Amino acid sequence: MFLRKYKVFLLILLLLSIISLDTMKARKDNRILKGKIITIDPGHGGRDSGAMYGSIMEKDLNLQISNVLKIELEKKGATVFLTREKDEDFSSKWDRNRKHGDLWRRILKIQDNNSDVYLSIHLNSYPGNTESGAEVLYHPIHKNNIVLGEKMIESFKQDYRDTRELLKTDLYLYRNIARVPGVLIECGFLSTAYDRKLLQTEEFQQRLAKTITKGTINYFDVIKNQKD
Repeated sequence: MFLRKYKVFLLILLLLSIISLDTMKARKDNRILKGKIITIDPGHGGRDSGAMYGSIMEKDLNLQISNVLKIELEKKGATVFLTREKDEDFSSKWDRNRKHGDLWRRILKIQDNNSDVYLSIHLNSYPGNTESGAEVLYHPIHKNNIVLGEKMIESFKQDYRDTRELLKTDLYLYRNIARVPGVLIECGFLSTAYDRKLLQTEEFQQRLAKTITKGTINYFDVIKNQKD
């Protein structure tokens, strides 16, 4: 009788140990980005609407998606900044080129935050209304940009069966951030009815946030292994 109770006691201890280890692992996984600083740049803003379709403006959707993404990244433990939290741009009346002035101040914000990564959130638009899906673009000015881009496009391919490949860009913002790795994420096509409908829904914005977060986590895993 005593031996049977002893065996039951040991079995209970073993089960409690397994549950405790699983709980600790789950907590660790939930804080997997702890210590990482990420800046999200919601594209356009203020006088610069970005792409438009009727009354739907890219700048507004960029900010909505960025806010959802911020929450998702924070759930994983990251410290997250937005270059803008409202409908504004950062150009000055003294700027010879107001667009470049806006972008340069975004670059300064990203760098001043001591960011480990920046994620630039935009929407695409293309004549003909036939294109659909996300695109990820990078500039080779930072050696890790291509790594982040590859992990991000892999994440999109896994979650959406997307067939697009990683693309290069030479746009002003991305060729002038040398100190911080980052990518441009075109989350969908505002010019396409299918994408446009999805991009306005909270459900799809949350799905996008999870995909981008997964790509970011996978990037940090690669970088950590490189250092090890």
